[in-house]
Amino acid sequence: MTPFGEKLRALRQARGILLKDMAAGLQVSSAYLSALEHGRRGTPSAGLIHQICQFFGLIWDDADELSALAKLSRPRLKLNSAGLTAQQTALANRLAKSLRNLDPETVAALQAVLDAANPATPPPRPTRAGRQARPAAADQES
Repeated sequence: MTPFGEKLRALRQARGILLKDMAAGLQVSSAYLSALEHGRRGTPSAGLIHQICQFFGLIWDDADELSALAKLSRPRLKLNSAGLTAQQTALANRLAKSLRNLDPETVAALQAVLDAANPATPPPRPTRAGRQARPAAADQES
């Protein structure tokens, strides 16, 4: 599951909307919407994100949060390690191999280390509900 898919499912379920009804409202297939929720499809287009925001009546911070989550939600990542040190390449490969087995606390700790090491990436900003939203600038492909 991706951060976008998790949020999309939470929004839909909190409002008691069936997958098939939301799919019909967005004029997409139920299979596609399910694949988005489960992280089996790539990042949705900006147009679809806008439609989803309209469907749920999301504005301001909530719409920005959903858009930022979509940018962080590519289920199939590619990493080009050309030009990196041997240690950086080894770390990337080890992370790719081990990520599935890391517990949530370890993932959070690794994210904190990366956030501290990369001050150019702004920290998560609070949303209206007090939850943390990831910054839109975090979408990078190396």
